[in-house]
Amino acid sequence: MIRSTILVSGDPISLSRGAEETKLAIEAELSFYGLEDEVQVGYTGRVNRTDVLPVVVVYPEGTVYGPVTPRDGSEIVEEHLYKGRVVDHLTVAAEIAAAEIDTLGELSDTLYGQKRIVLRRAGLIDPYSIDDYIAEDGYFALATALTDMTPDDVLQTVKNSNLQGRGGAGFPTGLKWSFVAQQAEPTRYIVCNADESEPGTFKDRLIIEGDPHSVLEGMALSGYAVGAHEGWIYIRGEYVMARDILNRAIAQAEEMNLLGDGILGSDFSFHIHVHAGAGAYICGEETALLNSLEGQRGIPRIRPPYPTVSGFRGMPTVVNNVETLANVAPIVLNGADWFRAIGTNRSPGTKVYTMLGDVNITGLVETPMGTTLREIIDIYGGGVKDGKAFKAAQTGGSSGTIIPADLLDVPMDFASMQEKGAGLGSGALLVCDEDTDIVDLAYVLVRFFMTESCGKCTPCRVGNVQMLESLERLRKGMARRSDLERLEEIADFVQQSSFCGLGQAAPVPILTGLRYFRDEFEARLRA
Repeated sequence: MIRSTILVSGDPISLSRGAEETKLAIEAELSFYGLEDEVQVGYTGRVNRTDVLPVVVVYPEGTVYGPVTPRDGSEIVEEHLYKGRVVDHLTVAAEIAAAEIDTLGELSDTLYGQKRIVLRRAGLIDPYSIDDYIAEDGYFALATALTDMTPDDVLQTVKNSNLQGRGGAGFPTGLKWSFVAQQAEPTRYIVCNADESEPGTFKDRLIIEGDPHSVLEGMALSGYAVGAHEGWIYIRGEYVMARDILNRAIAQAEEMNLLGDGILGSDFSFHIHVHAGAGAYICGEETALLNSLEGQRGIPRIRPPYPTVSGFRGMPTVVNNVETLANVAPIVLNGADWFRAIGTNRSPGTKVYTMLGDVNITGLVETPMGTTLREIIDIYGGGVKDGKAFKAAQTGGSSGTIIPADLLDVPMDFASMQEKGAGLGSGALLVCDEDTDIVDLAYVLVRFFMTESCGKCTPCRVGNVQMLESLERLRKGMARRSDLERLEEIADFVQQSSFCGLGQAAPVPILTGLRYFRDEFEARLRA
């Protein structure tokens, strides 16, 4: 009889720090004490903070240890599992001691002080176990929808929740679904965009690695709502571990009739396939992704028609981001009013951020929409490194806006950020301290976009080269004021006239850098 479960964080960072050796040490120690039949051991996704990895979670107590070495793993077995006492000096924090935690749900909020919807299970269940997912209300929303709700009920619930796409654009999810649902074509598709090629962004990978079934359930619900019976997950090719987890999760769900034909005895069928991309940044753009998924060159399509009318294989298609889909089941299960009570009136719910750069704690954090950048840095990032002053942050990844300290207290939601000329984007936060050179930062970003341009349109293909050349002259002290004015003119032209989102976003770091840090650019001018 199983009395306890030990989960070791099995994400790439944890594995690079010896998580596999720790798991082996734990299994060996359990065998030594004759506990191998009473305690099961498995992997879980990355919990959150990189500074405490790898972690070990012991259930049913919910005790979290970290960072844990193989020797620590042996001690945890001897003291906690054999002698029945928590190893206090190895716990992540005193406030998450086992005595204070009764359920997995409470652990999720207590451990990080966050409001977790998307990440409520990530790091706390075994992503390889569908039983763990079901034990935490997994597939309850799908069962409820198939037994008690019509497709239109599900669509209206998501529409009323005002869930906005979490891939960067913030388009209302329910509205997008309704466009597909009203099409005359009987064949429709659900496509999950898990390409995530934006530098500094890894939230979708960790959602999949920590809780894959949340994405699958979200896809099935969206398929039910719009009348689609087939879904595709387009995942970044480098995400080998995440892809394997997804394939195993799909197989488990099909075996339990939670995916496939006649789900749970209903007349609704839904099949999901996984497709690995080949590493092109442009394929994060939804129409380029669809071209790639069809076996064509990954370049953007002319719009209209939009994918909701003519998408995958020319059929009406919903394209949603991983984080967006992971929000669907909780909304269906708890209702639109529950979701709208979180975050802000204009942007309800939570947002998952990846925090990098000059902060004491890097990693993943999920907070209600409207949380300020200052709060995210100070509370979850542990402040700026080495006590240095905050200088700037780039929000939304490489294509995001560079914002100054003056905007630290602006609510982080789609509407508020847009009103300030900034963008929330995909949720990647690059924090820069007082020593950061904004000109150098802009140069690195433009060089990336020049390399990743698909070359379809002239403004992006040529404009990025010219912007990079201008920045090179500026960095070498060879540029005059006219060159700086020319750089701004080119950047504005590229943004206004490029064919797709890549070209339109590529100049954003330059334009926002000039808006808030022009003095640094002018300081590099030739006298």
